[in-house]
Amino acid sequence: MDPSTGSGQAPSTGSGQALLEASPNPFGGIVTAPDALPDDPGDFRGRLAHSIESWKAEDYKVVWMEVPLSKSSVIPAAVEAGFTFHHAVEGYAMLTLQLVEGAYIPPYATHYVGVGGVVINESNELLVVSEKYRRAGRGPAYKLPGGALHPGEHLVEAAEREVLEETGIKATFQSLHFFRHWHGYRYGKSDIYFVCRLAPESSEITMQADELDEALWMPVQEFLNREDISPFNKSIVDSCLRFPGIAPGAIDGYGDPEIHEFFMPK
Repeated sequence: MDPSTGSGQAPSTGSGQALLEASPNPFGGIVTAPDALPDDPGDFRGRLAHSIESWKAEDYKVVWMEVPLSKSSVIPAAVEAGFTFHHAVEGYAMLTLQLVEGAYIPPYATHYVGVGGVVINESNELLVVSEKYRRAGRGPAYKLPGGALHPGEHLVEAAEREVLEETGIKATFQSLHFFRHWHGYRYGKSDIYFVCRLAPESSEITMQADELDEALWMPVQEFLNREDISPFNKSIVDSCLRFPGIAPGAIDGYGDPEIHEFFMPK
């Protein structure tokens, strides 16, 4: 929609060439309408050139162009005009163009987020797993159950889900104890790994056989004493035994529990 006219029709320049349909964002940028992009690369190229002229005249700083997969044939023309890739997902590629030199373009997601669960039963046994896929020549490497968060998922939900998926053990989140921040992970992104304490509500293990070789209850002291378990994992479990951690909480009048998650001292 043209923000100046309220019309869904793309306005024209003095040359009669229709501009690309777009609307401003709150930060001095202009955002093209994905579904309104022309399907024909030739038509797109001409309208884009006139649009860029118009946007510069109106003092916009950055163009954000989401190109649906179905319209990907226009991407070469956008690149010719100076656009660069910002990010891409299954259904679209996001391209940007600085209309003002040095204009700030916030980066796309910079981190992966993972979660692990320390689950200890009434017999003082720790729930551990050994992954099926590991470096050649390495024997079983026992570790905590866990994995990556899903989009829009809270840490509490992810910890409970990962433990259940990998081991079949239903467990309830208790507290957050540890996190590690690591640079140079997959595709050059950074990684944050959170470790949580959970209380088991069941005991019979049903292992996720396509990803794991083993899942078992191991005496905590055996885990801490074994030479084939990394100092990293031992330190995590030891800290969970000695410190109370921080628990889910709320701040009165602030935050929607559907999209916010708070942790504070018990």
